Amino acid sequence: MLLSLSDQSTEPLQAQIVRQIRAKVLSEELKAGADLPSIRKLAREQHVSVITVQRAYEILDREGLIHSRRGKGFFVSKLSSQSKKAMAVLRLRESIEHHIRTAEAEGLTHVDIERIVGNILRK
Repeated sequence: MLLSLSDQSTEPLQAQIVRQIRAKVLSEELKAGADLPSIRKLAREQHVSVITVQRAYEILDREGLIHSRRGKGFFVSKLSSQSKKAMAVLRLRESIEHHIRTAEAEGLTHVDIERIVGNILRK
């Protein structure tokens, strides 16, 4: 599995793993039923601790994106397209809300924010 992790990022390694695997599952780059590397193998490949990968897999499991089979490993869960879209919408909403609150705190109006977002979407 090809992940692009950076210890230079302000985003923790665990969050980078979660975000990148989530994106691969939601975009169907990782298909339902596909097996994931073992925790130890992914940790070794990415030069991170086993605990980092274990916690990332636990988050993805709680979100329903992956599941484990005792003695077999971790696999991509089967999700309906509605579920995938709902997850993507939720993630986008959470991310945007944070940035909107920050922009408001810095003095931008809703009109300013809408104009900026509109410009970004038109690019």
